[in-house]
Amino acid sequence: MTGAVTSSPPPHLVPTPEQLTWQRDGFGVFFHFGVNTFAGKEWSDGTLSPQIFDPTELDADEWVRLARDMGAKYVILTAKHHDGFCLWPTATTDYSVASSPWKDGEGDVVREVADACETHGMKLGLYLSPWDRNAPQYADAAAYDEFYLAQLRELCTNYGPLYELWFDGAGPAGREYAWDRIGALIDELQPGAMVFNMGPATIRWVGNEDGLAADPVEYVTASADLNNYDDDVVETAEARYLPPECDVSLRRGWFWQPGQEPKSLPHLLAIHDRSIGLGASLLLNIPPDRRGRIDPEDKARALQFGQALRDRFGSPHESTLAVIEDGIEVDLGGARQLDHIELSERLEEGQRVTSHRILDSEGTVLAEGRTVGVRRIHRLDQAITVSALRIETVGEGAVIERVAVHDAVGAPVPDLTDAYRASTEEPGS
Repeated sequence: MTGAVTSSPPPHLVPTPEQLTWQRDGFGVFFHFGVNTFAGKEWSDGTLSPQIFDPTELDADEWVRLARDMGAKYVILTAKHHDGFCLWPTATTDYSVASSPWKDGEGDVVREVADACETHGMKLGLYLSPWDRNAPQYADAAAYDEFYLAQLRELCTNYGPLYELWFDGAGPAGREYAWDRIGALIDELQPGAMVFNMGPATIRWVGNEDGLAADPVEYVTASADLNNYDDDVVETAEARYLPPECDVSLRRGWFWQPGQEPKSLPHLLAIHDRSIGLGASLLLNIPPDRRGRIDPEDKARALQFGQALRDRFGSPHESTLAVIEDGIEVDLGGARQLDHIELSERLEEGQRVTSHRILDSEGTVLAEGRTVGVRRIHRLDQAITVSALRIETVGEGAVIERVAVHDAVGAPVPDLTDAYRASTEEPGS
């Protein structure tokens, strides 16, 4: 529905088409994999031997296929974590898969993931840590800038279209990188890629590693947290349109380690509702194990999660919308049982809804909140049967363009009990 706006709305910052596509996709899967996987570490200092990197059954097709089957639209691979070990045979350093016994040094994990993405119609993103604990050039900022730009050029040139470039803010506080040149290189080689968190960012970190946003989820900001480990904050002279991505690991840690278990299904569903359900995007880490496969318990939980999302939201009932004097009238086309209500705001002219209420035809408030954004999902305490709803919004020029209802009675339900625990007990991604 596009209700006619009778007065000219005030100027708002608006998303680029690429930002809006990214927001509508909403769900991605992270793959943390590298020498840490084989060393029992979350972070390492760049001294681990490449000889320990030797997955015996690496199957990137399995990784990407699992993401697809869960309902994700994109994947992001840690091409280089803070330790500096590169998952592609870079010309910039010997600290890479080319120095490992895997495939006799002829392997390329980035290539295998890129090929799997092409096979399964998934979008590819790459994580290239600015902090590098192996590179001797790191102590010389100018030399390291050249080194890092060369690595980024390889990744932006050799693996097809990139959907997202992920720049982690962890590292020495206050270190400056050549963001102007990094941005120019991205504009040259991957102009459609989303840029996470730093430099020429087009999306931002939500501010925690629990996967949890909070109402309101605002897309325009003049500041953003850099990382989970210090007080670094990016401040800009002017506000920018920077929608948030919520990153969280399926397990306690970001890299696979023995003895850890995946989060419970109710916890994962709570994360979904507190990220995607609030208008943010969700990036869920599923770390491959030392074989280069997905741990069977993780795979089972991930598929269970995907099925639960389909059970809850896989059969939406669309509605007909009409603008009325005091809001929007939602015609469900007859009596419908529902326990979830999903709203979407028109964002081409910017985010405008600052608060909203959903009422039944008798005027009883069923749900309320602040922002709506690309999607807002309200779960009711119990199922109701109604034929019409009314939506009231606050925000000049606000347009609700879609209302869908869901009957998820009997489907698994979210549980916030343990959703506030930190995803890791050590420094994370």
